Amino acid sequence: MGLEFYSAGESHGPQLTGFLQGLPSGLRIDLEQINADLAERQKGYGRGGRMKIEQDRCRITAGVRHGVTLGSPISFVIENRDWANWQSAMSVTDERPEPSSEREAELSKPRTVPRPGHADLAGAQKYNHGDLRSILERASARETAVRVAAAGFAKLFLREFGVETACHVIRIGGAVLPEHDTTVDEIRSRTAESDVRCIDPGVSEAMRAEIKAAAAAGDTLGGVIEIVASGVVAGLGDHIQWSRKLDGQLARAVMSVPSIKGVEIGDGFAQATRRGSTVHDEILYEGNNPNSGFYRRTNRAGGLEGGLTNGADIIVRAAAKPISTLNRPLQSVDIHSKTNAAAFVERSDVCSVPAAAVVCEAMVAVTLADTYLRAFGHGALRDLIARFRDYTARLDTFGA
Repeated sequence: MGLEFYSAGESHGPQLTGFLQGLPSGLRIDLEQINADLAERQKGYGRGGRMKIEQDRCRITAGVRHGVTLGSPISFVIENRDWANWQSAMSVTDERPEPSSEREAELSKPRTVPRPGHADLAGAQKYNHGDLRSILERASARETAVRVAAAGFAKLFLREFGVETACHVIRIGGAVLPEHDTTVDEIRSRTAESDVRCIDPGVSEAMRAEIKAAAAAGDTLGGVIEIVASGVVAGLGDHIQWSRKLDGQLARAVMSVPSIKGVEIGDGFAQATRRGSTVHDEILYEGNNPNSGFYRRTNRAGGLEGGLTNGADIIVRAAAKPISTLNRPLQSVDIHSKTNAAAFVERSDVCSVPAAAVVCEAMVAVTLADTYLRAFGHGALRDLIARFRDYTARLDTFGA
């Protein structure tokens, strides 16, 4: 068993709820660091009005005592401050309170015209809902706040094994970061100065200009995200079954983030146009190298070969489409009357790529934590670390 993670809650319901099972006992929890990650998810040029309302904070309700994990399931909640305005529209009982304002009355009206590119229509068809509100509330990216909080626990666990993660934006619209080679620490320090989470100030300005132009046109904008994980030991994942290949697990996890439509490991898609001699990372050995002695001067594989980690930094990139709610809505059809209509407009962002980067990093961290738990077991953290040290001590010996 690895790390099990579940979330519950609607975008405008009372709260979001998370559930984690599998973390060992003895892990000290830094709640302020988890809350700092939640704050990062809310930042970014091009975000909508919802981020001015919410102030996401994680409140742990089980599984931690005196700041340390017990080894039992962990549960936590993130309150939705906007719930105060939605108690009629999102009441969980049959006794719906009367709307207290014209705005609340408007929010309570059924939504019947789906947005192209959103889960609205397909979800209503699957679950037989006549009001799209019953789909879009759960399909909303608001749910990703729980993922970021869960990843906060996972990151604290990974840090015990020397693993660190970071994310940055390498493209928004036509503004692209040139080829680069940066460390996790550099990404963290340089993106702290950018409200589009880009490590280059000049490219950051170009990205802001792209977002501003899209907003003026009533449109939305996507981009490309890069996540880097350093310190990951060689040999995690597996080659013996498709379901145990770590690159496949990472791709699945990142692809689950709203708006993500493509995932690559390392140079990924670009390798399809090159010859093998310019793609594969040559292997070298140096006895004093801290990661088993084996190393590679290049990392085009993104730290994964044959479904296993090779000791190099893991590099995952994700392509995010423009979000589905446009201020100049696209053509759609009313699900009841079947007549043509403009898609409805829900309060939303112009560009969510900087925030999506934080969520993609979260999913990489959760996946890596799951992999470490599967490799080194459960129980007390000190026992996992002992098994980890035994494993790393024999990585350059074979058949012994």
